[in-house]
Amino acid sequence: QELMDTEAKPSAPRPPRYERHVQPCLAELLGTALFIFTGCLALLDEPGGTGRLQPALAHGLALAATVAVLGDI
Repeated sequence: QELMDTEAKPSAPRPPRYERHVQPCLAELLGTALFIFTGCLALLDEPGGTGRLQPALAHGLALAATVAVLGDI
């Protein structure tokens, strides 16, 4: 009798198509564009002697700023 009294819990609703497919693709597109943009800008005015350090720092700072701004999402 006790087993008959319990009700089945309804399953959680599926997230909308936008949240499952469009939002991750849009985030990937914007992230890739940010890193390509900062990498190209880091190499435009290359002073002598920086070598690989300047693009590496540009990408690292861009990633740090993105995490600081969007980390709570």
